[in-house]
Amino acid sequence: MAIDFTIDYPCAPKEALSTQGIIDRLKGEARAHAIIKLFRDAGDTRSPDQMGFEFTRSTPDGVEENRVIVVQELLDAALDLKPFEASCAGCPANRNGKRFGCIGHIEYPLSGQGEAWMLDQLPPPDDTLVWLLLKKGVEEFDYDGKTVEVLRAQTESYFEDSAPAVRALGEFMINANQVFEMLFVLRDGAIYPNHAGILLLFMGAMRRDIEADELMRLTPAASDSGERFPFRLVDDPADDATTTQLKDFLRALWLGWRLNVRVLTDV
Repeated sequence: MAIDFTIDYPCAPKEALSTQGIIDRLKGEARAHAIIKLFRDAGDTRSPDQMGFEFTRSTPDGVEENRVIVVQELLDAALDLKPFEASCAGCPANRNGKRFGCIGHIEYPLSGQGEAWMLDQLPPPDDTLVWLLLKKGVEEFDYDGKTVEVLRAQTESYFEDSAPAVRALGEFMINANQVFEMLFVLRDGAIYPNHAGILLLFMGAMRRDIEADELMRLTPAASDSGERFPFRLVDDPADDATTTQLKDFLRALWLGWRLNVRVLTDV
């Protein structure tokens, strides 16, 4: 399981296969290779058309469905991606230079280290304007973290830690449930450019020495926005997988903001 995210930039692959179609094929391909490796590591030399595994999913009405997936079927479906891979070269929404680089994920369960990193990025009171904006946003949009409590109760599935980390930001406290809610619990599953710009400031992904008039002109992003507000987060050898993937997600937000397009999420 994972949080999937996609920079909603129009392109030929999405027109032909749909965004969800691309995601499903990429996931299926990765799952197929993982299953093949498990079989090979166990000394099983059967071909992929003879390998299968049971897949369980929950329907919208809460009923669990079980079916056997043949590995070769996943590999065959992934072949649909091949003709479109060249379209990704040079695409402005390609965040990592790889095929379908507009699509990424954050794997569950989120680590305690990754959640602590999220809290550490938030603005202290010294960053007055952004701190006030965060405080006001938490209050006005009622980010109380309660929608995340149900997920955290399933600790092994969604979060490593059974209780959310907490940080004091001057006169108010904020916890990891609230930050998760602010980043990922969205009414229509989309982060629009104006929201993305504010989140990037909150998470320290771009500079915060910004005046009120410049804040008002943050969206739509100007043509020189990348130079004026470069992406500030870099990989660190000490980062764990969750932290690395959170930074990757924020880079996708930065690109979406610059391109004035949505970033779609599926939690």
